[in-house]
Amino acid sequence: MAWVSWLPSMLLLFPIFASTAVFSLPAFFPRAPLQSLTQRAQTLKDPKLPFTTHFFPQQLDHFTFQPKAYKVFSQKYLMNSTYWDQGPNHTAPIFVYTGNEGNIEWFAENTGFMLDIAPKFHALLVFIEHRFYGESMPFGKESYESAETLGYLTSTQALADYAVLIRSLKQNLSAEASPVVVFGGSYGGMLAAWFRLKYPHIAIGALASSAPILEFDTITPWSSFYDAVSEDYKDESMNCFEVIKESWNELMAVAARKGGMLELSKTFRACKSLQSVYSVHDWLWTAFVYTAMVDYPTAADFLMPLPAYPIKEMCRIIDGFPQGESKLTKVFSAANLYYNYSGNKSCFDIENGTDPHGLHGWDWQACTEMVMPMTCSNESMFPSSSYDYNEFGDECMAKYGVRPRPHWITTEYGGNRIDAVLKRFGSNIIFSNGMRDPWSRGGVLRNISSSIIALVTEKGAHHLDLRFATKDDPKWLLEQRKQEIDIIQSWID
Repeated sequence: MAWVSWLPSMLLLFPIFASTAVFSLPAFFPRAPLQSLTQRAQTLKDPKLPFTTHFFPQQLDHFTFQPKAYKVFSQKYLMNSTYWDQGPNHTAPIFVYTGNEGNIEWFAENTGFMLDIAPKFHALLVFIEHRFYGESMPFGKESYESAETLGYLTSTQALADYAVLIRSLKQNLSAEASPVVVFGGSYGGMLAAWFRLKYPHIAIGALASSAPILEFDTITPWSSFYDAVSEDYKDESMNCFEVIKESWNELMAVAARKGGMLELSKTFRACKSLQSVYSVHDWLWTAFVYTAMVDYPTAADFLMPLPAYPIKEMCRIIDGFPQGESKLTKVFSAANLYYNYSGNKSCFDIENGTDPHGLHGWDWQACTEMVMPMTCSNESMFPSSSYDYNEFGDECMAKYGVRPRPHWITTEYGGNRIDAVLKRFGSNIIFSNGMRDPWSRGGVLRNISSSIIALVTEKGAHHLDLRFATKDDPKWLLEQRKQEIDIIQSWID
């Protein structure tokens, strides 16, 4: 079942399917464009997001000197200077979010921690959009046309984008003395950690939340992600776990009999008659996996509007059915919590999923450098599966005409024996993980040195610490954020 390898998405996330050469100052530090960019600034409509929108003239390729490398595209970034010190020479910090796979407003909406702590630090906030996502398209509408254009979508190019933009911004704002701290969650957290390692002269520290930088090669057991999802449900209810585990066989059995697809269409309230059982399979799979990722202690709408502790609510639905009810009815009702918590949907477009945050570029990244092998063990609540590099490579070759480089990430950024390696040369990184988040199994879960700190919470979920504070936040979350604030303050001091 090789298609399983496309499914897990970081999103944070990962959508379903599951040395810079500076040769002249003006080319990398354009003063004049900043003034014209400021004129294009807009205040976002959401009152929770008091940011202005800007566009930076970014170079296409930072690592070659071929003529086409000098093509310039507009890279979007958001900025809030409300709390920044107003002297002629700024010295207060600049907090930068290293954008990940989606439009940057989405991450700004869900990274309220930076806005919450900006007054304390008198910080300037900057959220930079990742190239090839949102409005930061190097080739406009043709950016996704072929491997010829998508070849510029890499993590190393993205990190170089951030470095160039930050240096230009600091010079244009007379802020050379302002220390920079980078923040990121999920893939953005990986980028934040890697940025600190690759560009320590630009950022004094990084808060990398839910960053599975050890999910590559054989550093982390390949079954750990889905084993962790399964443990989340098993911890709530063994019956809930068993119903989900057994529902996959029932799904296939119903689909195989005469009139089975029509029966599934009715059971799952499909808006159109279903053509493939695998679309139902993926629809359910997505609901259970993403709910595990965002099993937050308060109501939230990061992926979908959900109540507090949504796994508990899903299992309460499943456990509430009488003994003789079909497993498919039970799992549909649980998935309905994920897709329809607001209760306003009368049917589901199961075979034509939408991509409201523009995440589809991750398919290319997963087919090139972000190769994270995943399997399902017999202990998982999902059907068991294997992973084969060659088979996955064939899929990527058929789709994009390229083969993955499965060991490039650990070659470029490291990961093997990370405790010994980073202890020798790394510093000033916070790796925060919540153990309810299945991505935590590929994260750094223990301190590496006195300044590379692992903050691990038993009940935390996917980059929960980066979300806006609420009056209902549990005490352990408040304590975690206080630790992060104190560590960041020590870097600045």
